[in-house]
Amino acid sequence: MAKVRYIKILKIQLFVTFITLCSCISFSTSDKNFLVIENLQLTVENSYALDSTVEKFIIPYRSRINTILDSTLAYAPIDITKTDGALNTTAGNLLADIVLAQATPIYKKRTSKKIDFVLLNHGGIRSIISKGNVSSRTAYEIMPFENNIVVVQLKGTTVLELIDYLIHFNKPHPIAGIQVVLNNDNSLNRVTIGNDAIDSDKIYTVATSDYLVKGGDDMVFFKNAISTTSIDYKIRTALIDYFIRIDTLHTQIDNRFYRLNR
Repeated sequence: MAKVRYIKILKIQLFVTFITLCSCISFSTSDKNFLVIENLQLTVENSYALDSTVEKFIIPYRSRINTILDSTLAYAPIDITKTDGALNTTAGNLLADIVLAQATPIYKKRTSKKIDFVLLNHGGIRSIISKGNVSSRTAYEIMPFENNIVVVQLKGTTVLELIDYLIHFNKPHPIAGIQVVLNNDNSLNRVTIGNDAIDSDKIYTVATSDYLVKGGDDMVFFKNAISTTSIDYKIRTALIDYFIRIDTLHTQIDNRFYRLNR
């Protein structure tokens, strides 16, 4: 309940600020007999002074929002970035692990099924997590989009298309719950999901974002999904909930997606 209340407070404060701004800049339209409509382009420069009345009204709301956004939720012992690895990174691994950890109990409660693995996109990570205190603002910087977590069912043959995509684009797209090992010549060596070899006839559940399910980042294989279930849970909210729950963020580059040297 504390987490839900925390998010609701933040949303309410943002909404109040928006309404306040709209109210302050609105104008009367009581005179409906407009004779002339002109198009005037105004250049906004730093020389324009803020309306002191509006600014004074907004200050307490801005202060409250900043307090919520900057309150410490967790601690990062290292800089966590999306550029520190070739095929998997500390930021990508953390993000995928968080989605798997936070979405699994929700999906299982609703469907009695588990999530087999996670796939997100490398470009969706928009900021590093600097060493030090981690806050809600950190989550907004990492994930400024309103993307929701969606769980899709894919046949094993479609998952192999997903693997082909990862190999072809050669990017550290965040994954969790699945291991992809490449040979030195970039051909596929093996794929395991939950420590078992992939079965082309099996149905797998994959947590991802609604953006990717719609074909974002050319992930067209999602069009072959057997089913799609939105769990009404934003990726950013999952990050904040995880930060609240975990004292210290632990992540590293590992062997979830790597290339053999021999």
